[in-house]
Amino acid sequence: VESANYTNIATSTAIRTGAGQLLGIFVASASSTPTIKVWDNTSGATTVIVNTFTPIAGTFYPIPANFNTGCYVTIGGTVDCTVFWLPTL
Repeated sequence: VESANYTNIATSTAIRTGAGQLLGIFVASASSTPTIKVWDNTSGATTVIVNTFTPIAGTFYPIPANFNTGCYVTIGGTVDCTVFWLPTL
């Protein structure tokens, strides 16, 4: 994939409603006990794609995963990151 949709976030956010493909997350900055968790849902509930991890600033985390219901990212601490994703065609 040479290009994708992207959503820059600093708080817990619904990235997409409906099916799609998660490509990865680039973390621009992370402090104050930062955490990220990714869900296959439109809220922080039910199916977990990636459980809670501690991100490091300046790092791209490849996450090649499909989601069905939606993609929701939970942010803890202070994190500025960009989520790269594709809709299901």
